[in-house]
Amino acid sequence: MVDLAFSTNAYTRHALPEAIDRIADHGYAGVEILGDKPHAYFPNFDDADEGDLIAALDDTELQISNVNANTATGYYDDAPPSSFFDPSVITADDDDREWRIEYTKRAIDLASITSAPAVCLATGRPLPGTPPERAHEYLRDSLDSILDYAEDRGVSVGIEYEPELLVECTEEVLALIDDVGRDSLGINLDVGHAAVYGEDPAEAIRQSAGHITGVHLEDIVGGVRGKHYHRIPGEGDLDFRAIFDALDDIGYDGFATLELYTYPDRPDEAAREAYEELSAYC
Repeated sequence: MVDLAFSTNAYTRHALPEAIDRIADHGYAGVEILGDKPHAYFPNFDDADEGDLIAALDDTELQISNVNANTATGYYDDAPPSSFFDPSVITADDDDREWRIEYTKRAIDLASITSAPAVCLATGRPLPGTPPERAHEYLRDSLDSILDYAEDRGVSVGIEYEPELLVECTEEVLALIDDVGRDSLGINLDVGHAAVYGEDPAEAIRQSAGHITGVHLEDIVGGVRGKHYHRIPGEGDLDFRAIFDALDDIGYDGFATLELYTYPDRPDEAAREAYEELSAYC
């Protein structure tokens, strides 16, 4: 049976403990922690912040579905939209790439301390001057270090594929998992990313059976090959009955996390409406 969670990345105008309290008020069983500014940007996330997080989890009895380490916008004083993933685990500069590896390890630490099952990680974009073949070498080397660290702490790492990133579809992430050959590496499957790439999300779920560390949910206007803009379920064209049937078919019993960062001005409304739309499927 799938449990619903909600990501704090919709609550970027609220402190992390308040975001958790609000998410609990809407009936969710889990919460995804944004591993970035303004919630858990790890260079600034100290023992006091960790204590506040644990207290909020204890008060609400929410479980953490995932630590979302896809972006590191806190790295920039004024993050440009095109640089949300940089520095990434495929960045050519050795120091910047190592910074991102260590950042991901801090996300794994938080997952371990809070009993979260997984951390999600985006590959980033292969920037000019870094051909895909070299980028894949950087990715493999980065994952070797990250997975060694994660395995020692009992945490899985889910690659979240996305159009225009180095790993951008189900076929490519499954090929990466097969190439790496480690059980700790899986997929944080975002149904909207599958759809805008041109895949059937339900079929992507079935193809990924046995490898899914977590699921991100949002609606997409236009369905397959629609516009990549996260909508509240029911406001787009995705077939959530088919998506939840596919999760049931493969025996997935983890969290499905609503990722509605596009609603920072009305996160409570987004959380409430999404829960009302999807709770019948769980």
